[in-house]
Amino acid sequence: MSLPPGFLDELQSRLSLSQVVGRKVMWDTRKSNQAKGDMWAPCPFHQEKTASFHVDDRKGFYYCFGCHAKGDAISFVRETENVDFIEAVKILATEAGMSVPERDPQAQQKADRRGQLVEVMEQAVKYFGLQLRSGAGAAARDYLKGRRLDEATQARFDLGFAPDGWQGLWDHLTSKGVAPEMILACGLAKESQKGGKPYDTFRNRIMFPIRDARGRCIAFGGRAMDPDNSAKYLNSPETEIFDKSHTLYNHAPAREAAGKGQPLIVAEGYMDVIALVAAGFGAAVAPLGTAVTEHQMQLLWRVAPEPVIMLDGDRAGLQAAYRVIDLALPLLEAGKSLRFALMPEGQDPDDLLRAEGAGAVQTRVEAAMPMVRLLWQRETEGRDFDSPERKAALERVCREKTGLIRDPSLRSYYDQELKDLRWQLFNPRRAAGGGTFTPRPRGGKWPPPEPARATTKSSLLVTAAGDTHLREAVILATLICCPEVMESFESQIERMECQDPDHARLRALILRHASAGADTLRAQIEDEMGTAPLEKLLALPHVALAPPVRYPGDTELASLTLSEELAKLMAQRGVQAEMHEAAEDMAGLADEAITWRLAQAAEARNKALRSQQEDKAEYELGENGAAIKRDEKEQFAALLGKISFSKQRR
Repeated sequence: MSLPPGFLDELQSRLSLSQVVGRKVMWDTRKSNQAKGDMWAPCPFHQEKTASFHVDDRKGFYYCFGCHAKGDAISFVRETENVDFIEAVKILATEAGMSVPERDPQAQQKADRRGQLVEVMEQAVKYFGLQLRSGAGAAARDYLKGRRLDEATQARFDLGFAPDGWQGLWDHLTSKGVAPEMILACGLAKESQKGGKPYDTFRNRIMFPIRDARGRCIAFGGRAMDPDNSAKYLNSPETEIFDKSHTLYNHAPAREAAGKGQPLIVAEGYMDVIALVAAGFGAAVAPLGTAVTEHQMQLLWRVAPEPVIMLDGDRAGLQAAYRVIDLALPLLEAGKSLRFALMPEGQDPDDLLRAEGAGAVQTRVEAAMPMVRLLWQRETEGRDFDSPERKAALERVCREKTGLIRDPSLRSYYDQELKDLRWQLFNPRRAAGGGTFTPRPRGGKWPPPEPARATTKSSLLVTAAGDTHLREAVILATLICCPEVMESFESQIERMECQDPDHARLRALILRHASAGADTLRAQIEDEMGTAPLEKLLALPHVALAPPVRYPGDTELASLTLSEELAKLMAQRGVQAEMHEAAEDMAGLADEAITWRLAQAAEARNKALRSQQEDKAEYELGENGAAIKRDEKEQFAALLGKISFSKQRR
C-alpha cells in the first residue's frame, strides 16, 4: 500500500515520540529533561537496570547505547507491538486523530473480511465462556478447580466449554445472524459428509482461545473431557486468519511481561502456560501442539534474546528439545540463543508448580543450561569413546553441527567450547587436576600456583625437569610468535604435559586462541594472565635465542623448531618415566634387574644431556651481539640466507 506524499511526515509531526515510547518504559527522572525533549529510560528491547535508552523528541528518533536499537515512532510500534508497517501506521494514526487512506479495493476487501472473521471468533469466545459457567460446564469447572485454576485465572485467559452436542455453537451463531459461510471459514464447524447440517468442530472440550500478537482471537484449542477420546488436544484448522506455525499461545501478554524484565519461558502446552502465568511467570508462551517452527523462533527472539525452553521431563520432552536445537543452529546470531530448563523425570511445569511451588521453577530457570551443553549431551549421552575411531566420530559430528551456524564468529566459539568438552571427556584425569589442560573458571580467576615442596627441590630428577622446562618454554614462545603453525601441531600440543602452572595456562590459552592470530592471542594472554608471565617467558635467554622468536611470523622456521623441540621433549619425558618406574619398583635392596634399569636410564639421560650441550654449542654471537647458530647447513641455511638477504635489502 502506498501512502500519499507527506502523510507520514504529518503523522509524526502530530505525535510526541516520548508519548509513544512512554507507554512502554519508565523514564529516569534524574537523567531526563522533559522541557528539552531529552528523555532516558531502561531499554524496552533488552533487560537492563541502567537507563541507556535515549529519546530525542525534537529529532523524533530513539537510540539504545546498550543493544543499539534505533528508529522512529513507527519502528518503535512495529517492534514493541509485533505488527507490520501498515498496522503500526494505523495505531499511530488513531492516536493522532488521523484516518489512514483506504487501500486498493481488493486489499481493503480482504482486510474487511479478516475483521469480520475475527468478530465471529469473539462471539464464539463469549458463547464458550457462558457454557463454562452454565450447568453443562459443571464437570469442566471441577476439572479446572482440580488443576488449581481459580475463576480469576479462567477469566484472564477467557477459558470456556464446548458442550457435547453436534450443533450447539452453529445454532447459536446462525441465530445471531452470522452467515454459515463465515462460521465454516473460521474453522468453527465442518461440512457433513452425509449431506446434513454442518456440525461443530469442538464438542465436550474445555476451550482455550488463541490470540494473535494484537490480542485478537484467531483460533481455539480444545482439551477433551472424555479420557477415551483419541485426540486429547484439538486445535482449529488453519484458516484465512490462523497459521499455527506463525502463532504462539499467550504471545501478547508474554511480550509485555518480558519487556518488564521477566524471563521468556517456552512451555509445551496451554495448561503449562496458564499455570506458569498464575504462579507469577507472566512471560510464558507455547507452540500450538507441534514442534517449534522457524517463524515461531523468530517471534521468540523479537520478545527476548535468550528464551528458556522448558519441556517435560521425559524422553519425549528431551527429544523435543533436541529438535529445537537442530532448528535453531542455522538461525543463531550473536546475542540470539536459547537456554534449556529440563523438568524432573515424569513432570511438566504444571506438575512441578503443584508439587514444589514457584521457587522450584525459578531455580530451574536460573540454572537453565546453554544450548551448546545440551547439544554436547545429545552427542555423548550413553556412549563410550574408548577407541580412536569413536573419538574421531564424535569430533566429526561436532564439526557437522557447528558447521550449520552461519555466523562465523559464533561458530568459532561453538567449535572451541566443544573442543574443550572433548578434551575433558578424553582426558578425565587431567581435566580433574592430574594433567595440564585447565580451562579458566567461568567468571573466576586462576588459582595461585602451589609452592614447590622441599622433597621436590632436593630430588635427583630436578635437573632433567629443568631441561624439560626449557623446551616447553621454547615451544610455547614459538607458538605465540607464530600461531599460524598451530593446526599442524595441535594434537601434540594437547598431549604436552606442562609441570609449570604458568606454562599450563599459556598452553590452554594458545590452544583456545591461536586461530585468531598473533595479536589477538597476545591480547587474550595478557587479559587472562596479565603481562608478567608473557614478558618473563620471552625474556628467558634460551627463548630469546630461539630462531622463531628472533624472526616471528616465519612459518617454515617455526615448524622446524617445533618438530625438533617436541621430539627432544618426548625423549626426555621417556627418560624420566623410566627413572620413576624404576624408583617405584624398588623395595628394600635393589636387585640385579633394577640395577640394570637404572644404568640404562642413566645412559639415556647422559645422551639427552649431550644433546642439550650440542644445542648450546650450536649458538655463537654474531654482529651486534645477536645469537646465531653455528651449524645450520642442513636445516636452516637456506632460511637464514633468505632472512639475511631480506635484511640487506632493508
